Amino acid sequence: MKKTAFRPHERGHPTQLPKEYVDWITQPITRFLRIEAAAGAVLLFFTLVALALSNSPWGEAFLSLWDISIGITLGSVEFERSLQEWVNDAFMTLFFFLVALELKREIVLGELKNPRLAMLSISGALGGMLVPALIYLAFLQGQPGQNGWGIVMATDTAFVIACLILLGPRVPKSLRVFMLSLAIIDDIGAIVVVAVGYGENISFYYIGLAVIGFIAVRVMAALGIRSIAVYSLMGGLIWLAVDASGVHPTVTGVILGLMTPTGRWVNEERLLTIMECVVPLPLANQHDVNVNDRQILKTAEAAAREALSPLERLEMLMHPWVGFVIMPLFAFANAGVVISFSEQSGSLYMAIFAGLVIGKPVGIILFSGLATYTKLAVRPPDLSWLYLAAGGMLAGIGFTMSLFIAHLALSPALVDVAKLGILSASLFSALAGIILLSWLIKRDGLRKKGKASR
Repeated sequence: MKKTAFRPHERGHPTQLPKEYVDWITQPITRFLRIEAAAGAVLLFFTLVALALSNSPWGEAFLSLWDISIGITLGSVEFERSLQEWVNDAFMTLFFFLVALELKREIVLGELKNPRLAMLSISGALGGMLVPALIYLAFLQGQPGQNGWGIVMATDTAFVIACLILLGPRVPKSLRVFMLSLAIIDDIGAIVVVAVGYGENISFYYIGLAVIGFIAVRVMAALGIRSIAVYSLMGGLIWLAVDASGVHPTVTGVILGLMTPTGRWVNEERLLTIMECVVPLPLANQHDVNVNDRQILKTAEAAAREALSPLERLEMLMHPWVGFVIMPLFAFANAGVVISFSEQSGSLYMAIFAGLVIGKPVGIILFSGLATYTKLAVRPPDLSWLYLAAGGMLAGIGFTMSLFIAHLALSPALVDVAKLGILSASLFSALAGIILLSWLIKRDGLRKKGKASR
């Protein structure tokens, strides 16, 4: 009997998974989700839509939609919020969970593993939080809105990375690493500010319940429980306890993210040993696979899955959902504001604008310089001070966390003015950072051409 020649283009190479028609759809989407800049583009789109709807004939209906109250009651504890507050408190917990995962990965496996490189990002982040806050307070000392100093402390990771990717691979890799680390540390700092500065009356009874929940999570991990569903259920219960305690519930995501293990259950040697047991079955027996063969395949499937650490698996799982669902939903719920230019002369507007546009780059440069001068940190050779200044300008894109803190810290009468300040400062910072970076890249390119022609 003549054998039919194998055609790789029909069903894929035998060492790969079979190809189906649906792959023509799923593969481009998968590639799209891997592009960090796409999250910033989607976030920008929903921000513009929210602004357009807010200033359209349907503006009143759109803004009132987010004020609809939804709640549940558990015994004597009532969990009731507006739709906007549910987005800000519950969905943003997942965002903070992802931020904590990224921070732990950087500390254990990434650039922050190098103490002196880490100190450059940490110092820059500290300066980028303290100096803007001081500028903000200088504008509003003793005035309404002075409690909103946390608004100017945060940096929006998605927009900053999107701006860097927009300029292509010519941006120094060291600047990308510095800005990513700085933005993550910035977000953690903002979370601490939320927990400490904007909490309510503390209930130690519910804090105790939350602590018991965190201990239970650690015990579950020690026992070898690896079900994401079980941990999600426990995380939800802890979230309810933290929320009832008066501490802002998004802190739950940070703590659980930092508790996530970085070790693999199946090491590479064991994985290879298991995969060697998976052998092709004879064609004649394809419809008569015995129990042992099925068990080998199930073991191989589990081993391949568990060859990644829980932190890596959760980060890959969460990143698309946070970038393309949670963050756009947050922008859609919070970026809506009726633009009234008469309000822009207020002290609050100027405090936010100056804090983000001036305070961010000044703070980052000043504290990074102090850290390198005192030998606490080391600056990579290709990361010049001008590149750091450009990165500092991009760090003035506060947006997500700034809007989040504005809703916590300010009265409803001041929130719209704060939104205008945040949006205009973020736009100015993005344009200024991109222009300076473009000039630096062009200048370096001309220098390299000049040297090559000599």
